[in-house]
Amino acid sequence: MTISDSRDKKNDISGNILKEKIKNSGHKLFNYKIIKDDKQLIRNIVLEWSKNEETNVIITSGGTGLTGRDVTPEAVEEILEKKIEGFSTIFHMISFLKIKTSTIQSRALAGILNETLIFCLPGSPNAVTDAWDEILAYQLDIRHKPCNFIEIMDRFKE
Repeated sequence: MTISDSRDKKNDISGNILKEKIKNSGHKLFNYKIIKDDKQLIRNIVLEWSKNEETNVIITSGGTGLTGRDVTPEAVEEILEKKIEGFSTIFHMISFLKIKTSTIQSRALAGILNETLIFCLPGSPNAVTDAWDEILAYQLDIRHKPCNFIEIMDRFKE
């Protein structure tokens, strides 16, 4: 899901990067939307998608900055059952190596809702590429050792 007031399917570079990486990794893409920076709309769609039993992961791109229109963290964080603190830490570490202190302006986050992993990424092409290539590609691959999200997904409901 791309969250932006200015993107459409033709100029959604970050969304298209994610779609390609998801498919190339052998995952199925069940849904893709571009929606406005609207807290209630973001929350409603994340809730709806997380209730679909075929959806294991939701990735959003955009709306994690500091401007008044950036409301993705507020929309999602309030409904998460568990927050995955390490995702933000690792994302910022990777970003710092590339963009130095500018990473401080990102509020990327991750968590679990309805047994579904939720990842909220910044909207820049470099940020979604880094998040996928350096974190998600490994954690969403059962072959990654010593541990990955795939092997524990069935235990989210315990």
